[in-house]
Amino acid sequence: MLELHDAPLAPLTTFRLGGPATRLVTATTDEEVIAVVREADDSGTPLLIIGGGSNLVIGDKGFDGTALLIATRGLALDGTHLELAAGEVWTDAVARTVEAGLAGLECLAGIPGSAGATPIQNVGAYGQEVSSTITEVVAYDRRARGTVTLTNEECAFSYRHSRFKADPDRYVVLRVRFGLEDADGLSGPLRYAETARVLGVAPGDRVPLATARETVLKLRAGKGMVLDPEDHDTWSAGSFFTNPILTIEEFTAFRTRAKQHLGPDAEPPAYPAGEGRTKTSAAWLIDKAGFTKGYGDGPARISTKHTLALTNRGEATTEDLLALAREVVAGVRGTFGITLVNEPVTVGVGL
Repeated sequence: MLELHDAPLAPLTTFRLGGPATRLVTATTDEEVIAVVREADDSGTPLLIIGGGSNLVIGDKGFDGTALLIATRGLALDGTHLELAAGEVWTDAVARTVEAGLAGLECLAGIPGSAGATPIQNVGAYGQEVSSTITEVVAYDRRARGTVTLTNEECAFSYRHSRFKADPDRYVVLRVRFGLEDADGLSGPLRYAETARVLGVAPGDRVPLATARETVLKLRAGKGMVLDPEDHDTWSAGSFFTNPILTIEEFTAFRTRAKQHLGPDAEPPAYPAGEGRTKTSAAWLIDKAGFTKGYGDGPARISTKHTLALTNRGEATTEDLLALAREVVAGVRGTFGITLVNEPVTVGVGL
């Protein structure tokens, strides 16, 4: 276990933003993680959990408390069962499952961050979500002061949400268990239209696992969603806003405003979201509200590759980033009557 004081946090985030922590502890075992959490809870010290830092916006003043960097390692495959330590690098873990011929995570390739963060956000992309393969999550329960194992159902997964996100100060994820599929080297059914189109197959078809993974990596890279230290379009948290989910009444009002703003032939994106709800595209909203790729003239700008990513061009501060985010939120609300919600976790700041 490594301990530092007045430690910079910006290098631990993909935004490369934020001030220092009073204390930074790097834990490499579950026991060390639990010990640091218990110490903070016993002393009443504010605690910030950091994994891969790919979904984190830290204020310029930093964090007055203990920042815990979870650097645990461990990947175990037993047939179709996979267990990952929370600190495992997610992209590496996905690659291992593809190499092992197991389907279920291949379209989640290239997503930055650690394995322990995936159930919190119910990470998803290109037609897959971790909730479809997670069987159990082992976590330290700060309220019960003990380790618990939660089933998939107990995790209460929904779109970019979970029990862990709903009660962020209660659980610290230690291990994540998955049930994958042995499909003779083939991917799971392709559920994302863009992926199927690029591969020249129909939605629902299967392709070789490696082909699915490589295609997703290329698609993500084309949108600046694969980390590259030399490419400032990747100095981001990926999608900064979640796709809005609207009631029938809300979507009807939104569609009317879209036609008024864009013309009578305009049809906003609409995807069934269950229980009389409709999901629309945050990227579409941002673009049609006038915030196109590359928007901005300061050190924080919209990605030149994807309107949903806000980026640090190298000299930005967190306040620069938040000013841009607020401008986008206000513009979309004023144009379409929809308030976008940020996807990254904010620390010491807010929109």
